This record gives sequence, structure tokens and C-alpha cells, in this order.
Amino acid sequence: MQENIAKGSYDEILIDQDFYVLKIQNDTEQLKQIKRDIDSTFIQFHFSLKGHAKFLFNESNYALEVSEENSLLLYNTQKDLPLNVVLEPNSWLLSVVMTIRKFHSLFSSEADYIPFLSDVNSEKKYYSQEVLTPGMAVVLSQLMSYSLHPSIKSLYVKGKVYELISLYFNKSEDANLEQCPFLADEDNVRRIRQAKEIIISRMSEPPTLAELSEEIGLSLKKLKEGFKQIYGDSVFSFLFDYKMEYARKMLETGQYNVNEVGLKIGYSTASHFISSFKKKYGTTPKKYLTSTT
Repeated sequence: MQENIAKGSYDEILIDQDFYVLKIQNDTEQLKQIKRDIDSTFIQFHFSLKGHAKFLFNESNYALEVSEENSLLLYNTQKDLPLNVVLEPNSWLLSVVMTIRKFHSLFSSEADYIPFLSDVNSEKKYYSQEVLTPGMAVVLSQLMSYSLHPSIKSLYVKGKVYELISLYFNKSEDANLEQCPFLADEDNVRRIRQAKEIIISRMSEPPTLAELSEEIGLSLKKLKEGFKQIYGDSVFSFLFDYKMEYARKMLETGQYNVNEVGLKIGYSTASHFISSFKKKYGTTPKKYLTSTT
């Protein structure tokens, strides 16, 4: 393993002999390159939480780029695919690497549901790029930042990775984004992403759907359908998940009380915030804080 990170971190978590997780954070203002041997018996899932990553192959003659909130799945049973990734400044990447045998065991009774697990594709190369759903983003955030006793770290990470993989493959039969005519229009996609940035930046007082559609110059119908297709959820369901995750991170800093956090994300009363937090995480903000300290 070679690493070139002056600031930020590189953490390799071995779950068992055929399954490990890489957490790479480049918090510098420079490009950073990470290299690691990975042989052809492994399947690789790479998730870009923020920033931009470029994966290099064949002695850097070929590259695949993964932007923020996107993922890359890789495997090639005929050829080793060593990790050679360049992270742009202020970029975070989380990778799940496990043997194909281990991965296949997770879906042993439903192998036909996963295209590349079929007998026809068992000896071929395969790669896929997907947009992260809000649910996946929440789990990834939890994997990047947690405070746990070292003795249960591996168990926690293993459970979260299984949850992440489940969400990754939780697609409806008609959720083929490549064949979606809406997403073929790059301008529509740009407007939907703009909508997401608007509701996040103004989460304490978000615009109505009608106001949002007018602001991005897209009909209400296209806004609703497009947002669901790209982010896997409705606009306000996505915003709710985002706000709860934002609140969780604020609480973990220990710098804000429950009232301050609630106000920051748009709740006028602490009771409403507490109720929403409990709906999302199954516990109150105060009890959650106690469990993480």
C-alpha cells in the first residue's frame, strides 16, 4: 500500500480476510494520489461523498471520473484492478472491497437479481456508475464519522456496509437511469441539481415546490419526476433526511444545544425538532448524544 496524504486521513478497516473498507479524506488544497494492490478476486464499490475522484487504469492510460454524490462499481475476473485514484482538493471517498465469492454469498438466493452475478457474466468485466440516494448518503456519512469503542468498530462498520450495499441494489425494475429520456437531457439534470442546492442552502426556510420550479425554470411536474429519478426520493423527503443528518452532525460537535440545532435547520420549537429527530433515528437528540459520548 502506498499513500500520499499530508493532511486528512487514510483509514483501512479490515472486516475479515475477504472484506475491507477504505476511508480516504483529502482535506488539503492539493491533488492527492492513493495506490493499493487489489487482485481480480475482488469486487470494488467506490462512493464519492464530496469533491471529485479520478480512477486510473492500465498504467494511467485510461481513467474513470467519479464526481460528488456518485458511485463506481468495478470488477474484472480476468485482470487485476489495483486501486490508483487521484483525489481533488477537499474530497472524501469511501470504498468497500470484498471478494466476489463473499459478495455472491450475500445474494446466494437472489443472484439473478444482480446482473453481473448471473452465470452469463460470471467471467466478464463489469463496471457501473450510479447516483447516490439520500439513504445511501446518510449511511456513508455515518461510516465516515462515528465515535465507538474500538472493540465494536468492526461490527458497526460491517452492519453499515451491509445496509449500504442493500440500498445500492434497492432499485425498482424501471429504474434504469441510462434509458430514462428525462436524464438524457443534461440541462434538465443541471436544473434538478440546482434545485437540490437551493433547498439545502435555504433549508431553514425552503421555498415551496411552486417557487422552486419557477426559480430553476422547470415545470412542477418535471421537477417532481426528475428529482425522484436522480435522488430516489421526493424533494421534501430528501430535505428531511438531509436536515436530520445535518442536525446529527451539529449535535456531535458538542457546541450546540438541542434548541440551537432545531432553529438552525428550520424548527421554530424544540419539541417539533425532537419529534422529527426521533422519527428519523428512533431516539431523542439528548439520548443520541449520550450514546455517542
